[in-house]
Amino acid sequence: MSLKIAIVGTGKVARNNYLPYLSKQPDVTLSYFSRTLEKAEACARDFGGQAFASIEALLADEPDAVLVLTHETQRAEAIEALLAGKPKRLFFEKPLVAKNGQANVSEDDFLLARSLLQRAEAQGHATAMVFNYRFFEQTQRAQKILAERDFGRLTQATLLVNYACWSHCIDLLNLFGGRAIEITALAGTAEYQGAVDVSGAFRLESGASGTILGTSGTKFDHSLYELHFSFERGSLHFSDLDGPLEIYDHATRYKETYGLMGNHSRWDQYRVSFEKSLAAYLDSIRQATPPPISGLAGLEELQFEAALRRSIAQRRPVNVQEELPVIPPTQRVPGGG
Repeated sequence: MSLKIAIVGTGKVARNNYLPYLSKQPDVTLSYFSRTLEKAEACARDFGGQAFASIEALLADEPDAVLVLTHETQRAEAIEALLAGKPKRLFFEKPLVAKNGQANVSEDDFLLARSLLQRAEAQGHATAMVFNYRFFEQTQRAQKILAERDFGRLTQATLLVNYACWSHCIDLLNLFGGRAIEITALAGTAEYQGAVDVSGAFRLESGASGTILGTSGTKFDHSLYELHFSFERGSLHFSDLDGPLEIYDHATRYKETYGLMGNHSRWDQYRVSFEKSLAAYLDSIRQATPPPISGLAGLEELQFEAALRRSIAQRRPVNVQEELPVIPPTQRVPGGG
């Protein structure tokens, strides 16, 4: 089976993280669109495939999937144009929508993303997210341990996150703890690289509670995030893109550490995680199965951010699932979820 994969957005993200892998797959044919045609043509020259001058021409080639890799500030515009052409599948970079950048996601970004995903679903398009941190060795090891050992339910979580990793880490919170039902948040006053700090306390559907701090103030030379997940009978600690995973197992009373061997940088781990994410996504197309990470995961991440922003603006706790549901009340089925 030959796969036609279309790329919308041919900047550094596409060239550095996607095309080196995709261009080496023997059953993948690539096509490109960029607002600057010369950039799309450069990708065709460097990685193989064909550049198109318009979204309409790109979709007329009937790709099996379109990877939307534009800058987050331009992603909503690209999705709007693609939905008019009714593509088979859409795969999104993170965050799903962020018109003012990933460090300044707004409630309006969530509402727009929700509308776009609803339109995609109504038209029968399968949507997917990258969220490649789920493919880090530490994350996959942690999931395996939780599946094999009786750690029980999540009870507490704390997250300190640089905005460069912000949406990924909120997604990991959703992955390990489920969606938030209540959030109370505050904004800082100092500004770092165009964004203020955001801190929040949350309660999850699982019953767990915790705190999160987002900032651009931490240095890239230091850990970009510190995540602690405490369960009834064990806990997990993640540190940075290539930091160790620490497991505290109450049953054995041992602490275990899983880390990468020396001579590997955080960016090696980062690069490989894209390859794993893409391999899983391409396999889902080949096997006609649901994508490994659905577009809904991207909307749930924005839902968390929207609740933080509403709490800050209105100076009160936010009932997340009632006030900012992923399915608008007018579209809920009576008696359903």
